[in-house]
Amino acid sequence: MPLSPRNRNARKHSWRRSAQPAATEPPAETPAAPAAAAPVQLDSASVVQAALYREGRRVSTPDSLAETFRQLREHPDGMAWIGLHRPSEGEILSLAAEFDLHPLAVEDALEAHQRPKLERYGDTLFVVLRAARYLDAPEEVDFGELHVFIGGDFLITVRHGAAPDLSAVRRRMEETPDLLALGPEAALYAILDAVVDGYAPVVTGVQTDIDEIETEVFGGDPAVSRRIYELSREMVEFQRATRPLVGMLHALMAGFAKYGTHEELQRYLRDVADHVTHTSERVDGFRQALTDILTVNATLVTQQQNAEMRALAEAGFEQNEEIKKISSWAAILFAPTLVGTIYGMNFESMPELNWTFGYPFAIGLMALVCVSLYFIFKKRDWL
Repeated sequence: MPLSPRNRNARKHSWRRSAQPAATEPPAETPAAPAAAAPVQLDSASVVQAALYREGRRVSTPDSLAETFRQLREHPDGMAWIGLHRPSEGEILSLAAEFDLHPLAVEDALEAHQRPKLERYGDTLFVVLRAARYLDAPEEVDFGELHVFIGGDFLITVRHGAAPDLSAVRRRMEETPDLLALGPEAALYAILDAVVDGYAPVVTGVQTDIDEIETEVFGGDPAVSRRIYELSREMVEFQRATRPLVGMLHALMAGFAKYGTHEELQRYLRDVADHVTHTSERVDGFRQALTDILTVNATLVTQQQNAEMRALAEAGFEQNEEIKKISSWAAILFAPTLVGTIYGMNFESMPELNWTFGYPFAIGLMALVCVSLYFIFKKRDWL
């Protein structure tokens, strides 16, 4: 997909005209650079590195963006590779004015939080990638965002987040000047490869987490539900990063013949496409596995709750049986107590006080009532 070099003698500056009001736009013949371009220096924390390459070899490392622009104009056969990390709006605007970047692409680079996509604006290719890395200490996945502008003689990377490590990509390409000599699209494929290779440690870490979660689920850990939920959300984000990338790479592969992509780059891209397809399938499998684990965990929790309810019911039943026994014996003992209490009253005029058989009758009555209550409660299984 070779990209045409810019015509530096007749720039359109369409982005400048569409993004700035006419009242504040400097005249076309004014040689002064945009206000934001001059003060941008490489010692700024946002500008990681800027370098100029000719025939795949670094020829200079400018100390400012303005110097990079100047040297690129003086060397039409050169290529500028500019890397930025969380750039300011002024830095983005200076790049947009110099390389005639499309307003929509510039807006995406400023706002970030974009889904992976591939857009072509004339001779400029705009690519959004979502990189990922696995953090061992908190056992979570950290996602970064990378925007790449590719033209015939420039490659600009705008990184939002810690991943990926583009300095390693740059060193790798500088060690293979024959590949870098193929142009900015070669660097793009190296960046794609770095992003996709960065998914491998994430896949390994997530697989380990899932194995641990399975152990915790069957071990009855009550905190495992929260961990499943958090990992499921990370897998949704991971899926959003990998699934569109599959379509993007196939779209690039479909343009091999149309844009005359070098055969070496074709092989390079097909290998990257194979890797990202494999990663996407693994992520889909992770989501399904987490869904199944969550279902199993819910079932186990329900079974545990049922067992606890059954144990409570059995305990309540046993308590009820004990209460029945206590109540039965209390009723049996209450009958003689009642009779004895009545005959223990100190009254002179009470029936049967002078009756010869009064005492045996009272004792017999007590015994009869107690025995009757005993058999009644026994028949009802209260005793």
